[in-house]
Formats: sequence, C-alpha cells, structure tokens
Amino acid sequence: MDALFCRQCPEGEPILRASAQCRTVPEETSDALVTPHFNDLAQQLTNAGRRFDQRGWVLGTSGNFSAVVSHEPVRLAITPSGAWKGELAPDDILEIDERCRVLNGRAGRPSAEAPLHLEIVRQRRAGGVFHTDWVWGTILSDRYTSAGGMAIEGYEMLKGLEGVATHVHHEWIPIIENDQDMERLADTVRQTLSSQPACHAFLLRRHGLYTWGRTLPEAVRHVEIVEFLLEAVGRTDRQKRRSTDGGHQDPR
Repeated sequence: MDALFCRQCPEGEPILRASAQCRTVPEETSDALVTPHFNDLAQQLTNAGRRFDQRGWVLGTSGNFSAVVSHEPVRLAITPSGAWKGELAPDDILEIDERCRVLNGRAGRPSAEAPLHLEIVRQRRAGGVFHTDWVWGTILSDRYTSAGGMAIEGYEMLKGLEGVATHVHHEWIPIIENDQDMERLADTVRQTLSSQPACHAFLLRRHGLYTWGRTLPEAVRHVEIVEFLLEAVGRTDRQKRRSTDGGHQDPR
C-alpha cells in the first residue's frame, strides 16, 4: 500500500482509493528541488538509520524516518519503502509534499506510513518523526492494549524527554490499534494526539514505536530515551511475573 497518487484518477486520488486498474505513477518532478538544507537532513536521517540498526531497533526493512524540510508548505525528507535503514545513503532519501507525492525526482516510493508522519508533523509541529520496531515496544503494546496505553514513571531517564525536569514525571504512552488503511490510521493518530497533548510518543499495537521532536536531534534523543524506558519496563514486568510464578520462565 503506497502513498502515491494516480494520474488516471480524478483530481489525483490517492492509490488507497483508486481503482484496481490504475497504475501507481509518481508525479514528474525535478532534481532542482534538492537543496543544501535537504541534503543535510538526508545525511542526518541516514546517520540515524545506522545508529538505530546497530541497536537492533530497525531489523530487516522495518521502521521509517522523516525530517521536516518546511512547514509552509509542508515538505518532508523521508525514507523510502522497503529500505534497510542500516544501509541507507543520502541519495535514497525522498522529498514529499502534503499529499505524499515525490518531489525530487528520485526513484523509489515513500514509506507507506508517510500519512502518519504528516499527521504527527501537523499535530505537534514536529521537526522530525521516527518509527522503530523493537521487541519491547511490540510486546508491551500488546500487553497494555486493554488499558489504552501505559504509564511510565519514576525513571531518571524520563528527564531526557523534552520539558521533563524530574524522575517523578508521569508519562502516558497511548496504544493505537494497528491498521493497514493508512488514511484511517492517520485519522486515529490525529484524534489520539489531540486528546493527549502532553505525550511524547505512542505505540502501534504489535507493531512498534512512534516518537518525534521539535528538531531532528531531539527526535533521535526521544527514540533512545523511550526505547530505554520500554525495555526497562518490559524487563521489570517479566521479572515480577517470574517471581509471582515461582521462578518459572515467562516466554514474553
């Protein structure tokens, strides 16, 4: 499911709503739109890809990253679909507009989850958005889904989140049911972020983490902080379950 637009459909309808006979043909654009600012963001995204890959947070072709080139009009530098994040080069990064159309004439398709990135940018005025697919976030998103989210408090690492000054901070991470309909999922993300203005991240159930920052370095920092916190909570929960079960191994 690719967030591209079809020339054969009226008013450039997204492929998600286009007929089965349509072909996904990206808009014709020019490499002249590639600027030094874009190139710097592309380099930072590829650096983050290598960093996160080394930590096992984006195994296979999982995960997707974006950075804001401009807010008015909305332009994102974003990772392509199906790419191994540990081997990305700056020339692989695509530039898209608010309708997910590729603007810099490069080969490849933007991540199918580009609509989620765009919604987060709109709702949070973010400068960078990251999605990772590590084990602990995936497990916890399933374990706490009935509560609609999970609370984290008491950890010193919470102070790494923007605006948090004490370990007694109560961080609520909403959990959203995963959905292959990106338009519908983006609307759920919009509603969640609107109802939870203080959250720094959310989890997609059995999928992974989304977090963001006002700047790209802040977004990278939030990935590292939240992934640490998720693993700490996950390991602590597992140890408590083992103690309750009399030492029996918990496969989760």
